[in-house]
Amino acid sequence: MDLYRLTATEASELFRSRELSPVELLESVIARTEATEPTINAVTEQWLDEARAAAVVSEARFAAGDQVRALEGIPLMLKDEQPVEGRLLEDGCLLEQGNIADVTHPIVERIQDAGAVIHGRTKTPEYCCSPVTHSKLWGITRNPWNPDYTPGGSSGGSGAVLAAGSTVLATGSDIGGSIRIPASFCGVVGFKPPFGRVPGMAPFNSDTYCADGPMGRSVADVAMLQNVIAGPWVGDAASLRDIAAVSGAVGSLRGIRVALCLQLGAYEVDPAVEANTRAVAAALTFAGATVVEVTLPWTPEQVQETAWPHFGAVMGPFIESIVEGDPERAAQLMPYTRAFAAKAARGGDYVEGLVAESAFYRPFAEIMLDYDVMICPTVASTGLAADEPATDSDTVFSQLMTLPFNVIGRVPVLSVPSGIAPNGVPTGVQIVGRTYDDTTVFRVGAALEQELALWTDPAWWPAL
Repeated sequence: MDLYRLTATEASELFRSRELSPVELLESVIARTEATEPTINAVTEQWLDEARAAAVVSEARFAAGDQVRALEGIPLMLKDEQPVEGRLLEDGCLLEQGNIADVTHPIVERIQDAGAVIHGRTKTPEYCCSPVTHSKLWGITRNPWNPDYTPGGSSGGSGAVLAAGSTVLATGSDIGGSIRIPASFCGVVGFKPPFGRVPGMAPFNSDTYCADGPMGRSVADVAMLQNVIAGPWVGDAASLRDIAAVSGAVGSLRGIRVALCLQLGAYEVDPAVEANTRAVAAALTFAGATVVEVTLPWTPEQVQETAWPHFGAVMGPFIESIVEGDPERAAQLMPYTRAFAAKAARGGDYVEGLVAESAFYRPFAEIMLDYDVMICPTVASTGLAADEPATDSDTVFSQLMTLPFNVIGRVPVLSVPSGIAPNGVPTGVQIVGRTYDDTTVFRVGAALEQELALWTDPAWWPAL
């Protein structure tokens, strides 16, 4: 097997047994990046000299029998949105070209301290405000499974490099589905932590819709990274002191009750997505869970009506502050960014939005009195074109079944692969937990992953 196909947990075991060196694994993913980047265009920059030096240090730690760190020697790429002091931070925007960060994101510091070998940065749409990943600055990022389609957004570069084998772990962030959409379209695993579980930076650390989180090719890998980045931070008053350790260990689901909600009310789910979601339900039943189909009263229109006052209070003003009322600056923005800012400006009353958010949560909470997790598709469609304009928010958001769980942002959500659509693009399901019950969503995700055995099947890899 090609080394770049290893999961982080597999690689870590091989490092410990001295059957594999961190240097060997790094060189494999570097070569894979060189081979795949001309097609997928997912990497903003590579830090090869620093990465090779870090891999040598990790190799020496394993050789000497020293105490190794949680991510020791594991190749990892960072989403460009997360700043690293002294490094480029361009947010996919021509207006930010050449910008250098003067601070480092707390999760990056934790990843560095945990011994990961950071070897590159991944592309995003401009200011992370689109479910597709293309920009005037960086061009079009494509899906390794089918390059005619997008890997999703805004963590599209991270999803693409994981699916291609260009790295082993990656970071993402999620304000409307930006971890889970790429996880679904790229056939990988992504976790949207509940609000406050992972520390963030102002102003978005106080945004209940927003979370930084882990991405990988297995539930255990995502758990490994999540346990590193979670926990309180002195720079974020919203960060939780409670540390909920999660695990990718596989066990029986006997006693677990699963609510299967295929449409979340009124989303129009593609037949291939529905079929793969029902296959997930059957796999969970086989693993010992009790699965019951339920319904919710939500509609895509209600979701947007509830969310846009929030976006109007947060993301809209953020984009306007960048433009500074200058038409020439505004003209340099992507059309989807301008469309987002215009829609946010009409978002509505923020206080009324807060009332609507509470009302929106109630029917979900009532269902979850009787269930441990809810299962639903991650995206209702089987893909978006790589160059999708994404300027019509009504059309785009009607496909994204992720946003409801940003509106009720204190719920943990794990997106795992459910299969492949006829167009060759993977599909995914969301495992949604009760508020702050991270451990159960990982328990269910690990069991599901074992039953479906997708990444262990050589045919599952994209033919790239």
